[in-house]
Amino acid sequence: MTADGEIGTRRSTLPEYVLRPTSGPYRSLNPATKLIIGIVEVVAAFVVGHWTGPLLVLLVIALVGWRAHVTRQLLLVGSLTLPVVGSILLINTFLLPGATDAILRVGPLAPTWSGLAFGLQVTLRLLAISLALALVYLTTPIDDLLSDLEARGLGRRLVFVVGAAVNTVPRTIERAAEILDAQRARGLDTEGRFWQRARGVLPLAAPVIFGALTEVEEQTMALEARAFSAPARRTVLRPLPDSAAQRLLRWALFLGAVAAVAGEMAGLLRLP
Repeated sequence: MTADGEIGTRRSTLPEYVLRPTSGPYRSLNPATKLIIGIVEVVAAFVVGHWTGPLLVLLVIALVGWRAHVTRQLLLVGSLTLPVVGSILLINTFLLPGATDAILRVGPLAPTWSGLAFGLQVTLRLLAISLALALVYLTTPIDDLLSDLEARGLGRRLVFVVGAAVNTVPRTIERAAEILDAQRARGLDTEGRFWQRARGVLPLAAPVIFGALTEVEEQTMALEARAFSAPARRTVLRPLPDSAAQRLLRWALFLGAVAAVAGEMAGLLRLP
């Protein structure tokens, strides 16, 4: 076997997370850079103007999501906020304190223009915040983010807590699907009318909860078997690419966010 063939064989036996390719300029950024960008977008949605900040953040997210090929996933995340958005619009349109510019009167109820405008602003902020964090999640492998945070000095226990929190929802959905398939194979009727589907929730809830507790115990034992509590600092298997330009960008974004918050508190930001 030639030297090139031997190297190729070794590369083929390495885990996928070691050889994971990146595609696109945003996906190839260091996880810390993407995390800082997401946090700055959240801050901008809160403090920069009433309409300007959220709209600019949503525009940036739309452009980056299109280039990163996650537009469909972002639309799905946005659709999940529709129940909250509906309640925000209704409550503020009809019940905003001090609003007098009524659109019309329906008995004792009087929706107002100022309440509708305030509800739309809150809705835009909610969408900007949720989509900014979703963009980081969709374009950054979780183990890359956790590895980078630990390499930067974040404690391994805190890294484990962050990773467990991030993976809770997708792992719970996956576990619920597995249990549901197993129960259907044993004859449990989980389809049909609403009351039939509701009846299948109780047999599903207990296995999901007990399965989660069992998985936590198994993870704890596995981590302790691998010297998780050892005081020595762990060696990073795959250092993630970083550059001076990205470090400069992170500092610039951080200082810009601090300046924006200070300007808003001082009343210097008068954007619409």
